[in-house]
Amino acid sequence: MSRLSWIKKALEVGVVTKKYPFEHVEVPEGSRGLPEFDSSKCIGCSACANVCTPDAIRVVDDLNEGVRRVEYFVGRCIFCGRCAEVCPVSAIKITKEFELAYKDEVRFIIELKLVKCSNCGKPFTTTRHLNYVLGKVGEGLPELMTLCPDCRRKSTINSFITPVGGTV
Repeated sequence: MSRLSWIKKALEVGVVTKKYPFEHVEVPEGSRGLPEFDSSKCIGCSACANVCTPDAIRVVDDLNEGVRRVEYFVGRCIFCGRCAEVCPVSAIKITKEFELAYKDEVRFIIELKLVKCSNCGKPFTTTRHLNYVLGKVGEGLPELMTLCPDCRRKSTINSFITPVGGTV
């Protein structure tokens, strides 16, 4: 294509750019923007933080206060949508919002109460997460679900060893 025909084509098409931010920009369908978190649904399971490659979502347990904090750092987010895909309770939805100027580094914090192990007293999960899991496993395992992973492991091993005369 010659330069003259290229210029002619450009004149026929006209202006295609918007005078953003002075003109409204329509966001195309399927665009991924800011994740929206529903704190009333969040169970604090950490699935979102585990799949967040840029570490935009962090889960921090404050053992002194007995709470788990789910923190979202908007400046680190790459808007991949993995957090929304893995959330077992659909507490995260991807919006079309793309204008993301924030003064604070942390966009939000969700605080959830931690549950302590019924055997050793060590905090290991949130109340909401424990209730969610208990609803899924049904009857038969509730006594194991109130134990931290270490105590649960010992209890399971002891249940196999005790009949033959041993303990862990």
